[in-house]
Amino acid sequence: MTQPVLVVAAAVVDDLDDPRVLLAARRATPASLAGRWEFPGGKVDAGETPEAALHRELREELGVRVALGDEVVGPHDGVWRLTDRYVMRLWWAEIVDGVPQPLVEHDELRWLPDGQWHDVPWLDADVPIVEALTASLRDGAR
Repeated sequence: MTQPVLVVAAAVVDDLDDPRVLLAARRATPASLAGRWEFPGGKVDAGETPEAALHRELREELGVRVALGDEVVGPHDGVWRLTDRYVMRLWWAEIVDGVPQPLVEHDELRWLPDGQWHDVPWLDADVPIVEALTASLRDGAR
């Protein structure tokens, strides 16, 4: 059995210490995912660390530089299972340079206020992550 492909993503918020808004990105492609919302990020290239891949992906997809916060550890050996073929690692992140724009694979970005993080149709695999992020804020575990 082949190893799953590692994807990295960021829960981009306004402030790592006191997050109040979360950035969601609407997929434009492929057609099967178009119109659904996700966390920005992408695949880790060979020889690249997950953190370096995430910084690269956020520059390419959104045109921003970020500071990474804590990793949001997933329930499946530390990762979030997206499909049988893909797993994801996700970090909290705060923009330190640039204004996010939907440059690649997305056609809209939206800042979701606290309490409204579920108000867009997230990709099915991202829903448990949104729930975990919301719970961590509610429980003060951030």
